[in-house]
Amino acid sequence: MFAAHPGKSRRGQQGISLVASLLMLIAVLLLGLSAAQIALQGEKASRNDRDRQIAFQAAEAALMDAELDIEHSPDAARSRSAIFSPRKTDGFTDGCGSGGTNTFLGLCSRAAEGLPAVWQTVDFLDADPSSARSVPYGKFTGQIFQTGEGSLPGKLPRYIIELMVYNKPGEAADLSGRSYFYRITALGFGMRDTTQVVLQTFYRKED
Repeated sequence: MFAAHPGKSRRGQQGISLVASLLMLIAVLLLGLSAAQIALQGEKASRNDRDRQIAFQAAEAALMDAELDIEHSPDAARSRSAIFSPRKTDGFTDGCGSGGTNTFLGLCSRAAEGLPAVWQTVDFLDADPSSARSVPYGKFTGQIFQTGEGSLPGKLPRYIIELMVYNKPGEAADLSGRSYFYRITALGFGMRDTTQVVLQTFYRKED
């Protein structure tokens, strides 16, 4: 018979305890890393949602500015509200009146049947005064929209106005007695320029 060696048994137990402790530490570490990652993802999602809300509000502000542009601009020196009439098409072109000094900037004729809508082809990101085809907020109304750092939009929102044919129920769709309304498309930016929201509304100015 062989005699037992208590020292070897204790060393074996200590070795197993060390391995178990290390495994537990690794598990706790992995749980901590997972919790930190989830917290970071939640913070990122919250930040992205706030940025989108800012862009959404900016686009809404541009829609209201466009309606003010159409109906009655409060800035007499900049106003072009007289251009808009349910019976007139003056100033609406295929090129949307490009150029920052153009009184007809952002006024677009409706695309021909079968072609993409004008708002899908206009480059709203082009802010160059010589080539832009969209209207920056306040251009014809004198309204002020704050942009900058922090929780403010990075850029001014912009809009275009498309001329649309208006026919009352039962009214003939020919040219005689034709009247018009407007499709307004606005683009708003978030704190980051890459966060963008597009909104549309339809507006008709009474005679």
